[in-house]
Amino acid sequence: MLLEMNNICKEYPQGREVVKILKNVDLAIDQGDYLAIMGPSGSGKTTLMNIIGCLDVATSGTYRLDGEDISRASENRLADVRNSTLGFVFQSFYLLPKMTARENVALPLLYAGVKKRARLRRAAEALRMVGLGDRIDFMPNQLSGGQQQRVAIARAMINEPKLLLADEPTGALDSASGHQVMDLFDELNDKGTTIVLITHEPAVGQRARRLRRILDGRLLAEGEGGVGDAW
Repeated sequence: MLLEMNNICKEYPQGREVVKILKNVDLAIDQGDYLAIMGPSGSGKTTLMNIIGCLDVATSGTYRLDGEDISRASENRLADVRNSTLGFVFQSFYLLPKMTARENVALPLLYAGVKKRARLRRAAEALRMVGLGDRIDFMPNQLSGGQQQRVAIARAMINEPKLLLADEPTGALDSASGHQVMDLFDELNDKGTTIVLITHEPAVGQRARRLRRILDGRLLAEGEGGVGDAW
């Protein structure tokens, strides 16, 4: 099992009260899985993604990732896990505007201490993998939204993460570009990449192999509710 969460809760103080964002979440993901977590705005799905991605920590509960209990890991250890084990794709592409596509993709390798020639070569290979081999030296403003998201996916995959996390990856794209990005996720999963996808869109959620719905901070049982149900 790649990921296991038990009884995860997340709370925030708000004045004299405590707001419960996540409530007793249990989640298990195997290597090679492709899971969509679907919910409306305010359901807790982004908070859950942040905890899975070691960008935030739970108030209580246990979280094991790749065999390690990281529930109470230090900030330095969480940073190491993010760089070595996880890849991130967000709704906003977060490309550096003054860097080429290849330089953006190579950036995680710089932080990992890979030499310049090797990281630029690997970045070019990653861009070819996502169908942008002819755009490696383009600046972000020379690329369409769909192309920028594919650059972001190449960057997320450059360190060969064990888990790829995608938070509303089609939210800023038109329908055609969104389909292309989802086709790419399908291809990555077919090749063995484990993917967790956060979305509020039924058409996106149903592309995954498994679906869990989240509502009011509670992760519903698999099969509970339907993809097309109204919120």
